[in-house]
Amino acid sequence: MSMLTPPGMGGQYRITGDKYPRMRRRSGRRRFAFVSVASVTVLGLIGWGSLQLIDIYTGGSKATAADTKADCASKVTPEAKASAAAAVAATLPKPAQITVNVFNATPRSGLAKQTADELKKRGFKIGDVGNATAAYDKKVPGAGILLGAKGADRAALPVLNTQLSGAQLKTDGRAQATTVDLIIGTAFKTLSKKEDADKALTVLTQPEPAPADAKKHC
Repeated sequence: MSMLTPPGMGGQYRITGDKYPRMRRRSGRRRFAFVSVASVTVLGLIGWGSLQLIDIYTGGSKATAADTKADCASKVTPEAKASAAAAVAATLPKPAQITVNVFNATPRSGLAKQTADELKKRGFKIGDVGNATAAYDKKVPGAGILLGAKGADRAALPVLNTQLSGAQLKTDGRAQATTVDLIIGTAFKTLSKKEDADKALTVLTQPEPAPADAKKHC
């Protein structure tokens, strides 16, 4: 081994010049790869964090918009109320299209005829007039019972109900929805005043439209 051979090199290197060779470890590529991986990782974390922040803000906005839309959907606007009322009013029959059977369930005689005559003056058709059947005779404590077909509870019965207060609306299995019964009860005194009945009928058949300046918040 030459005296110029560095110890531990086992004779692998031999110095032939007047300068020692530079001994470098082959770690440059590893260090470069580590730095590259670390950089990519940091950039990835930054990007992921940014996406999370964007999602939080946009997600919150979407949730707020969805909540607002659901809240608006749960509210009934004046326009919707007016539209529903108009739809119901369009299906209501006029008094002239309703036949009323008047039955007296009280001990007072002549009450059925008196009431029937007044209803006729107010434009209703009159059918049978007389005493109530045993099922109702002296068994109606209130002002009366308005009895009609199932389809009459949103048609003929409400129209007739504008003519008196305190009556009970009931339905049965009859087929004709425009023929109803007025069974006079013991608490009945007289029909409502014609002026009051006319106002109630107008409100029922001609509901007020929604205000023109109603603002839509949704």
